[in-house]
Amino acid sequence: MRAARVREMLRTIEREAKYTGALTDRPVFDPLVMEAMGQVPRDAFVPEEMLDQAFDNGALPIGQGQTISQPYIVALMTDLLEPRETHTILEIGTGSGYQAAVLAQLVRQVYSLEIIPALAVQAANLLTRLGYANIEVRTGDGHAGWPEHAPYDGIIITAAASYLPRALFEQLKPGGRLVAPVGDSSLSQTLLLVRKDREGILHSEEILGVAFVPMTVCVEEGGSNC
Repeated sequence: MRAARVREMLRTIEREAKYTGALTDRPVFDPLVMEAMGQVPRDAFVPEEMLDQAFDNGALPIGQGQTISQPYIVALMTDLLEPRETHTILEIGTGSGYQAAVLAQLVRQVYSLEIIPALAVQAANLLTRLGYANIEVRTGDGHAGWPEHAPYDGIIITAAASYLPRALFEQLKPGGRLVAPVGDSSLSQTLLLVRKDREGILHSEEILGVAFVPMTVCVEEGGSNC
């Protein structure tokens, strides 16, 4: 039963990729990305009451006002990063840990920042139980990045940013890629691919319209997210 649901999820991703190919210029995703999507147990990352919807092509609530993204979007953002086994990736917005787990199948190391402490702890514990040894999760404000491990081959933001922080571009390697939804509301968000060329010049490309929860910002000193 579960295997059949995984196969259907992968077929749905393939259909969506083909349907949106004219916009994304990616009608077919890298086979390694699709393999990773099939290997990661998506049902482990959703609340128990949502298990019957775990493999549907839609976002699901995970608590704290956050969501796990739909499988197609996870696959698309992963494919846009063009991950390689030697890469180190920075993720802004751990959430459930699902996107980090997909990336961990494909790269050497994933560093993931989550501003909501409860989610960071929950995701870190789950990823450890599932055996992902190449993911490190920390509570922190993604706007500042994680400079200790920079530069990164790729950076992915999994919540809608109103702007892209300079710190993240500074932490991106020449030749690296940044993928992020950008926009102030769910009605006006665009998935962006930003490439940093070998000379350090940034090149931005709009991929397609998306709808993400907003990127949480650190509240005033003493607040729960700081």
